[in-house]
Parts: sequence; structure tokens; C-alpha cells
Amino acid sequence: MSKFWSPLTASLVPYVPGEQPKDKTYIKLNTNENPYPPSPKVIDAIKAAANADLRLYPDPTCEGLIQAAAAYYGLPAQQVFAGNGSDEILAFAFAAFFDPAKKLLFPDITYSFYKVYAKLYGLQTELIPLDEQFNVQVDRFHSDNGGVIIPNPNAPTAQLLPLDEIRALLENNPNQAVVIDEAYIDFGGESAVQLISEYPNLLVVQTLSKSRSLAGLRVGFAFGSEELIEGLNRIKNSFNSYTLDRLALAGAVASFEDEAYFRETTAKVIATRERVTEQVISLGFKATESKANFVFISHPSIAAKGIFQQLRDRGVLVRYFDQPRINEYLRVSIGTDEEMDALIAALREIAGS
Repeated sequence: MSKFWSPLTASLVPYVPGEQPKDKTYIKLNTNENPYPPSPKVIDAIKAAANADLRLYPDPTCEGLIQAAAAYYGLPAQQVFAGNGSDEILAFAFAAFFDPAKKLLFPDITYSFYKVYAKLYGLQTELIPLDEQFNVQVDRFHSDNGGVIIPNPNAPTAQLLPLDEIRALLENNPNQAVVIDEAYIDFGGESAVQLISEYPNLLVVQTLSKSRSLAGLRVGFAFGSEELIEGLNRIKNSFNSYTLDRLALAGAVASFEDEAYFRETTAKVIATRERVTEQVISLGFKATESKANFVFISHPSIAAKGIFQQLRDRGVLVRYFDQPRINEYLRVSIGTDEEMDALIAALREIAGS
């Protein structure tokens, strides 16, 4: 611990991202990246934006990008916020909307950054247990609280909460902000964006990192009532007005202009996911029903940590979470068909031995 750290800094347990080893070439199935490149239109737009105008600040309002996202979802621009990846937007939301005098509610098995944000902002939390099948128990989120946040599909369990349950969640928490984190929604779910006109307490957060293959660009969105969007802008402009650079703005706008490419690549990921799920089950593994770009698997007689290490030894990286209830599961990102064939071959060897 440094003597120069504040007490808050000393108390933090930061989020740990998936490993990015450089000792050799791996099949990288541990960070939920899209296995396919971005749309060629995105690359062309970024190249065109890499010009002398880089000496100028980008548009702090992200007007062009917000207009593109608003048109895509059929919303007024005043109900859209753009930021430097969905993680930054989530951090803004934790500061903007959650009441520190009451407990913030989120699932006990979920995106581990939520605990980090809560600690950073001094928020009380209550973890609501998933049931034995890892389903979100919506009726447990109806107590007096300071806000609710749920990823949909959930991570790392990959399971989807249907819209009628999100509607129930919103109706039973009318005086609190309810954040639905939709990082993986494009891989088989139905977005809650369509509920915004009915529920002023709903904030939907999305990212271009997964389904649009732009994890390296860092672009995210929030959709909600004008009141909520204004709250995010108040936090953003008290922190950093220029959150998105010129290249990111250009590439992100172009990503909305190639719908055919977006549909093609997400369909490929979904098809591979369904095939891989069937194959791992045929090898004796269990798998949750995934609506994300990853699968969540376990084996009844082989320890997950051992499988994780054996896969790593074979040059395949997956994600292992050493925490209660899920320490016998592995989260496996969906790669190309060739990468997933290599995974299945490795799992066949491990299960057979």
C-alpha cells in the first residue's frame, strides 16, 4: 500500500479483466470479443477521419452519433446518451441515480464490476440470489431500495430475462432507477428500449463492443427518459466533456450504416453457439441456456479449475471465476467455427481422460 493513497484507494478491490497473455499464441475465448472483424464501412470511416482535424477537439455532445443511434431505435435524440464504452456509462449511472442512503440491488452472480462501482461511490448493496438454475428472481427485487441494476442476458450465466419480467421489475420499483445492462442483447434477446416510453425510471445500457465487433473502439450508449439522460450528462460534464474521440465517433456512426453485416455476423455467432452447446452436452457437460456470445458450462465429475488449466496448457483460454456457486463453471466465449472445433477437441480429450 502506498503512503500516498487515500483511504478510499486503499480500500478498493478493482475489477480484474480477462487475462491477455503474451507468452504464446492462444485461442482466446476468455473476454467475450466478437470473432469477426468490424464492418468494412467502419474501417473506411475511421481511415477517412484520420486527418488533420485530429488537432481539433471532438464534438463533446456526440451529436452525429446520438442521432444515428436514436434513428436506429426510433427514439428522440434527447433520450440517447453516448459514452466511452458501456463500463464508463455504468460508472456514470452509479453516481447519477443510486441512493446511498438505501441498498442498491443486483444479483449475487453477475457482472463483477457492479461491486467495484458500489464501493467506489460508497453505496450500500444487497445481493439478490439467483435460483438454483441461475435465473433472476424478479419478485425478490421489490423491497425498498436505492436502485436496481441487472444485466440482460446476465453475465456470466448467459441467461435471458423476458421482457414481461423486466416490466414487472419496473412496475414494482416506480420510484427508483432501474438499469438494464444489455451488453449481449443482440445475440438472441429482445431489447428493453421499447419500454422506455412507458417507464421513466428505465435506463438501458448497450455497447458496440460485442455484437458490432468494436471492443477496441470503446463506444457505449444509454437510452432512457430525458430526465435520466440529463442526469448522465451532468455527471459526464463534471468529469470529462470529451469522452469519445473523432475516430471512435466516425467508426461508431458507420457501424449503424451496415445493418446487413451486423445481422450476418451475429447470426454466425448464434449458430456457432447453438452447435457448441449441443456438442459440450454430448461430451457430458452441463450448459445453461445462453442468449449471449458465450456459454456457461460445467462437468459433473471434473473440476472446472482443472479443466481451465488443461485447456490453457493446450493453448485455449477460457474464463474461470473462483467464487461461491460458480466455481465449478467455465465461461467460454464463442469464437470462429475453427476455434470452437479446437475447443471441442480439447474438451473431448480432457473428458475422455
